[in-house]
Amino acid sequence: MAGDAVDAAAHYWAFISYSHKDAAFGQRLHRRLESYYVPRRLVGRTTRQGVVPRRLAPIFLDREELPAAADLSTEVRAALARSRSLIVVCSPDGAASPWVSREVELFRSLHPDRPIFAAIRNGDPAQSFPAALYGNGPAGERLEPLAADFRPGRDGNDLGRLKLIAGIAGLGLDELSQRDAQRYRQRVTAITVISLIAVLAMAGLTLAALRARKEADRQRSEAEGLVEYMLTDLRDRLKGVGRLDVMTAVNQRALNYYRDQDLASLPVDSLGRRARILHAMGADDEDRDDYDGALKKFLEAKRTTAALLAAAPNDPQRIFDHAQSEYWVASVDTHRRQFESAIEGMQRYAALAHRLVAIDPQNPKWQMEAGYAASNLGTIEIRDAYDPVKANLNFSIALQYFQAALRSKPGNTEIIDDIADGYSWLCTSQRALGHYDEARASCLREASLLQGLLSKDPKNAEDARDILPSAIGLARIDLKQGRIADAKRRLTKAFADGVRLSAADPEDHYFAQEVIAIGLFLIDAIIQGGKPDVGQTETILSWCQTAAAKGDQEVMDYCAVDRARVAAATGHPDVSAIDYLKQNHARLDTIRHSQRWGIDFSQICSQLHCSTEQVSRGISVTKH
Repeated sequence: MAGDAVDAAAHYWAFISYSHKDAAFGQRLHRRLESYYVPRRLVGRTTRQGVVPRRLAPIFLDREELPAAADLSTEVRAALARSRSLIVVCSPDGAASPWVSREVELFRSLHPDRPIFAAIRNGDPAQSFPAALYGNGPAGERLEPLAADFRPGRDGNDLGRLKLIAGIAGLGLDELSQRDAQRYRQRVTAITVISLIAVLAMAGLTLAALRARKEADRQRSEAEGLVEYMLTDLRDRLKGVGRLDVMTAVNQRALNYYRDQDLASLPVDSLGRRARILHAMGADDEDRDDYDGALKKFLEAKRTTAALLAAAPNDPQRIFDHAQSEYWVASVDTHRRQFESAIEGMQRYAALAHRLVAIDPQNPKWQMEAGYAASNLGTIEIRDAYDPVKANLNFSIALQYFQAALRSKPGNTEIIDDIADGYSWLCTSQRALGHYDEARASCLREASLLQGLLSKDPKNAEDARDILPSAIGLARIDLKQGRIADAKRRLTKAFADGVRLSAADPEDHYFAQEVIAIGLFLIDAIIQGGKPDVGQTETILSWCQTAAAKGDQEVMDYCAVDRARVAAATGHPDVSAIDYLKQNHARLDTIRHSQRWGIDFSQICSQLHCSTEQVSRGISVTKH
């Protein structure tokens, strides 16, 4: 019988043919077909397709079966020769794909009596069926293949899958439908319970994966779902409550999952996910000022993402992953003040972001990447090259991209947070240009957006921290426009809030430096308002002795300047400040625009007479 002939020659129950643009649908279909369990009463029945098994596995999908094939055409021919049936993913893209048509023609020539099924993803059959898919009837008439229509309002996902399973196994659709409905209800209940256990079961699943290849495939799918959760939802929640220490432990646990496996045999998605873990861990190292550790992780991730992109240069996900690697390496260069290489890296990042927008101009994720690229270039221009004109243009472009993305995803809190950051940088460039009214409007817009986010989630420590630097921006404008009382009020509250938030996460040195800066700007405002209170300024200046301050040159410079100012204003000389300014006067004389806060230390040092004993007297206060 025909079924016996098929059993003797075939290895795969089906071969799934699809175009590159239908890859996600093809992969999802492959998983759903292989994971289906045939009702026990039908297992063992002999049909025209062979003896019905418990599961219709294996089903051939080139990406799953041939991760590193040297000769794809030979491998595909071999797989088609050993397949009981052919499934063609039908869409306008599939109809236009010469590769899909060749696979159909090859299968039909090898197996003229074996079935071909159409899985309609989108588009009408007339637009979606490859020409090679049509057969000829006894009278030469054109025949359409049996089709499962996955489009909304047609068969849908569940019925479409059952139609394919029935055809592959040679069973009647009605024999599967009733049983499948009952099993679906049972599966929903089981999945609900299993999902609660999955997090605790990750370590056990990983160990079990090493024992058997078949079991490993199932467990990898479940375990990597947990890793993705760690990289997204769990990480965001930990950042939201300011727990950098726990976040690092979570990332290390995820990385250990991959360390126990043979990287050479991992699928592409797993390698990409591992690179994203390295990005996250390196970012945490950056937050602790561990730039050596961060760079090591970023470079390892970059080697992976570069290799994956070279293998598929037009794959958006691979372009995106490699763009992140370029950004993070350039970020370390920026922190180390290696600006030439930082600019080159950011330009490579921007070029990759623009490629993503060119591929899909309406994709909000790609719009955000283009916005980040413009913002990063603007940041280097304002902080390092001090070109506020170019910076202002790039910050305006970044906001346009961010706002376009928000129109696609209204109310998205992450995009709103990025828009707020964009207004912060726009405020900085406008202030540098002397456009104080415009700068004030931008800073107020930033504060309003951040306050809105915080009101929705008052316990979100990240939003609470983000809102504090806006006080610096507004206070600096207040000081420029003579609103000294307003500046003191803003900075006093911001400093108190910063001290409280920093105590909750003492590992975050970068935020601690922001708190010190708020205090130092507050001292500027206090001095401009009259004779300072020694007790109040001493409390603020005590932060200059912390590890966070000693790890940052700009913070140390600013601390010494304000200690000298307070000493002159109160008549209590500060010997350590005098010594620091004398020893560093040659360097300070050259700094006309400091990297983080844009302070003109050369002007201040001139006023303080940093190279003479006059540093302790005759000081005038500079308004920043």
